Amino acid sequence: MAPRFTVVVPTYNGEKYLDALLAAVELQEVDGELEILVVDSGSTDGTLGIVASHARVRLLTIPNSEFSHGGTRAFAARESTGDLIAFLTQDAVPQSTHWLAELAAPFSLSPRVGLVTGRQQPRPTAFPLQKYEIIGSFAALGPPWGTSLAGSVDGSPVDTDHETAGFHSDVNAMVRRDLVLGAVPFQPVGYSEDMLMADDLLQAGLLKAYAGRATVEHSNDLTRAQYGRRIFDEVVGLRRIGVPQPPISRGAVAVRALRGAVGDTIRIARDGEYSAAQKVRWWLLNPGYHLKKWTSYRRGAGVSLDDTATIAAQSLEHGARNPRA
Repeated sequence: MAPRFTVVVPTYNGEKYLDALLAAVELQEVDGELEILVVDSGSTDGTLGIVASHARVRLLTIPNSEFSHGGTRAFAARESTGDLIAFLTQDAVPQSTHWLAELAAPFSLSPRVGLVTGRQQPRPTAFPLQKYEIIGSFAALGPPWGTSLAGSVDGSPVDTDHETAGFHSDVNAMVRRDLVLGAVPFQPVGYSEDMLMADDLLQAGLLKAYAGRATVEHSNDLTRAQYGRRIFDEVVGLRRIGVPQPPISRGAVAVRALRGAVGDTIRIARDGEYSAAQKVRWWLLNPGYHLKKWTSYRRGAGVSLDDTATIAAQSLEHGARNPRA
């Protein structure tokens, strides 16, 4: 029998892209039943009205204080009915009617495939640092037209020349429901739940995949200050799940920021998607994002994980500024 699918979207004040996202999910062409599940944690904008306008969507609500990236996704998995569960963030918009089918396709390669990461492409509004990092990160996972596998079977490695094993993102992903309710559950962590699940899955001897044709448009709409806070959150989140983030000096901050800004300056000059005026604008502004990135990394790598007050003061997640995107 064809599998049943559930698409899960955690939301909090996500009105900007949510209507387009839900419309794109409703248009998916798949063999099997499709359930769409939104889990909202206290939206005060037009999010709930948008959800109500899509009759196929099932809405669950939780208090904002109960949201966590791992715990809320575990809750959604328990409430879902699909054999395969796709996760999207509220600002990740599928780019074709075959997105869901392409995300599910790697599961047919082996019964040991338990987790799939889909491709992200940046919005035209993304600042260059963000744009080029997204493009580069997903190019490293594999070609946009193919599938890459990572893991092992009976102790024998199954891997490619790509970096599939080292990355996973719940922005655009799919997992087997029986796994997340059993052997490889979501851990109740506040951040980096996706990377932790990928590591748990590989440690369990299963396979993960990258589906290059399962594409969503996604990049965070952040000011430079918000971007810095997000980098801080990512670094602290990775440290909390045991992924080392080596401290760096102020000198290293300057060197890395300068190196990144120079590289992006060359990319901007060659980028046909920017007008002449946009190129000049980003040549002036983009170096500031690089400096913000590495100063925020330094703070995140150096802060004590027991210093909850400092972490809360530096965090984008704290206070639910934009925790679901």
